[in-house]
Amino acid sequence: MNRTDFFAEIWNQYIQMTPQAKRIQALFRARGENVVNDHVAFRTFDIEGFDLDRATELLAAIGYESFDHYTFLDKHLRATAYCVSGDPSVPKIFFSELIRSELDADAQAIICEVTSSLKGELTLSDLKGYYPFHKPTLKQYQTLVEASEYAGWLSTMGYQANHFTINVNALQTLGSVEEVIELLLEHRYQLNEAGGHIKGTPADLLIQASTIADQISFEFSDGIVSSIPSCFYEFAYRLADSNGELFQGFVPNNANAIFESTYRR
Repeated sequence: MNRTDFFAEIWNQYIQMTPQAKRIQALFRARGENVVNDHVAFRTFDIEGFDLDRATELLAAIGYESFDHYTFLDKHLRATAYCVSGDPSVPKIFFSELIRSELDADAQAIICEVTSSLKGELTLSDLKGYYPFHKPTLKQYQTLVEASEYAGWLSTMGYQANHFTINVNALQTLGSVEEVIELLLEHRYQLNEAGGHIKGTPADLLIQASTIADQISFEFSDGIVSSIPSCFYEFAYRLADSNGELFQGFVPNNANAIFESTYRR
């Protein structure tokens, strides 16, 4: 699988789970914009064969290499950023994993049960919407979410793009994240308010915002059907560093707030 096909396929799956993204992209295109993707994000558990080490192997097959690492202590997460060296026009990838050992015993036991069906290793094709887990009961899901919203999300959503990100620098009619937010609010999209609508400052060299995840119906293993968060859309504006080059990394404080786009509301 080449990069072009990979991104086309994960996008097509993503908009099935995130209809707001398709509508927002249409809104931007109606203004004459050519929407460019800054990065895409994925989530996983720290299980051998499905962890960040495996993600690094997978992404290398389509030309990506890791360039930075992050830790989110309060969310029990770590993450790796990937890029195609020498070509900042190619979307970056942000891949995070849950550190299971940092959760309480009940949550760890539920994750063990949910993931007991995992076989082999994660593949690129799996990132297009593979759900390999035993479904949790509603009560198990609620227990997981109390310990980690991230764990609850992953237990129900499996492997797919958690979000795509519009490159605000590439927009012609909207010159800032503030203007993007104004447009989205005008069209009544719900935005992530953790730490405020805007995440980051010019000093961070990265300013971001995101919507709140769409809701989908999910049938738990005990037959109960309930609404759960699916995926969301993000917006990123990058500033130049002291060398005059646009910053290509991520800002932990921003990302920490962005994770909350999939929190239950």
